[in-house]
Amino acid sequence: MSCANHSRKKIINRHSRAAAALVFLSLLALVSGCASLPPGSDFPKTVSTALVSPEDTRLGRQFKSAAHKHNGQSGFRVLSVGVDGFLTRMQMINTATRTLDLQYFIFRGDETGRLLTDAVLHAADRGVRVRILIDDGETLSGDDQVTALAAHPRVEIRIFNPFAYRGGAQFFRGLEFMFNAARLDYRMHNKLLIMDNAIALIGGRNIGDEYFQIDPESQFADDDVFAAGPIVQQLSTSFDLYWNNNLSIPAKALAHEKSPRHALSEHRQDLAEHKQLVKAEGTDYMQRVASGEPLNGMLSGRLPLVWANAQLIYDNPDKKNAKNNAMVGGLMHQAVAAAMVAVQSELLMVTPYLIPGDEGMQLFKELRERKVHVRILTNSLESSTVSLAQSGYMHYRVPLLQSGVQLYEIRSQLGNTKGSGQTAVISSFGNYSLHAKLFVFDRQRVFIGSMNFDQRSMHLNTEIGVIIDSPALARQVAARFEAMVLPANAYMLALRPKQDGSPGLVWRTTEDDVAVEYDVEPARSNWQRFKVNILSLLPLDKEL
Repeated sequence: MSCANHSRKKIINRHSRAAAALVFLSLLALVSGCASLPPGSDFPKTVSTALVSPEDTRLGRQFKSAAHKHNGQSGFRVLSVGVDGFLTRMQMINTATRTLDLQYFIFRGDETGRLLTDAVLHAADRGVRVRILIDDGETLSGDDQVTALAAHPRVEIRIFNPFAYRGGAQFFRGLEFMFNAARLDYRMHNKLLIMDNAIALIGGRNIGDEYFQIDPESQFADDDVFAAGPIVQQLSTSFDLYWNNNLSIPAKALAHEKSPRHALSEHRQDLAEHKQLVKAEGTDYMQRVASGEPLNGMLSGRLPLVWANAQLIYDNPDKKNAKNNAMVGGLMHQAVAAAMVAVQSELLMVTPYLIPGDEGMQLFKELRERKVHVRILTNSLESSTVSLAQSGYMHYRVPLLQSGVQLYEIRSQLGNTKGSGQTAVISSFGNYSLHAKLFVFDRQRVFIGSMNFDQRSMHLNTEIGVIIDSPALARQVAARFEAMVLPANAYMLALRPKQDGSPGLVWRTTEDDVAVEYDVEPARSNWQRFKVNILSLLPLDKEL
């Protein structure tokens, strides 16, 4: 076949697939209005659970003994540096001997995503049982590279609440969502990696270059908590609950027509070529993975863990089945609210999206009436990557300031990289944005997890997090907060009356060590400012 004919055939095939997808979605629209379960829900699947005896592994024995010496407490270490989050995941996967459980909202098919997929494949090759659970809400073209691993006999992949359309065209996904929003608006936002049921990572990072703060185009400041001890078995219980839920659909039930074995063979070749490309470009990530740090330091005690009591909190995967505000299972934002109510003197919050709603505003009001010092860091308009969320947040700024809450907005261009989680070189690109979810209670306890302080996290997403009773970790996170709200890194918001007497906002910061005050909201462009102002007119708080 000539090259021209081959290209013409590919074009025809693409158009045929697009037409077929459009017909399929049109039919789907007619029947999806009452659909409560996703496609593939009738596909046979087996119930499975975490490794029953983690003490049979080297690290399981090590941390069982360590927990005993610390009166049954769990060990923790916060990872605020983005690349450390990537390195630790790679090293945990490479160290696994029996099981790997991964649960993520986003698993990108970019550089770090493909390197992690390759590490998982090698773990399966040496006999490790792998379970991967991924939400389908933010899937992009190319992210499905990880599902090719489902053909491996030691790997099982499930998709949480999947779309029926499996292609990469966002138009068709949007069309399906429009006709089936009642189901598809419900997403699994959890982030979790568990190795041998002995050690784990929990926090706010998804899998992708921007979450590890190595992408010049976009960097998301975030945190993981490395965990060992009894908390890990609790984390495994939460994973098993989601894994065996009827919304978790085997990837094989959603597979394309290509044979699984052929897809896996192609994928191995693609991953090998990707590793060679990374090496040719001079990237040193694999060399840093091979160094064993920071994982070896945490396992050896050279990077000491903080041993403390902790409360694991997570939403039930059936959270969406709410009737009269009574949930079928756990509702984690209630536990976080209880910890906030218990604060006596100071509450520090880092949340990328801040849409507190009536409940949250009442909570802040009650705290301020008790003279609790409340300080919140969130995204500025110029650092925000989600215009809709920013438009919802805008309505709360004046009321929050009027109640006495101190409000800071991170800048996209940092003047000081201390506490930022990334290098000065990356920070110089000026694409910095918050993604961390950190709450510090009286500098005695700290919450780290996946939950934003917004309506979506409270009502439409499932979330997970841990509240750790540790003054040492609380001070560490508070120090990160203080570094991030420095005038060189953030705008401090204040009120100034307008000419008509109504409250107006000003943004205070420093430029080249000189104090500056803006009465027009800083933005990347006039168009960005205009777009968010228009969106703010829409009554979308419950979706944000």
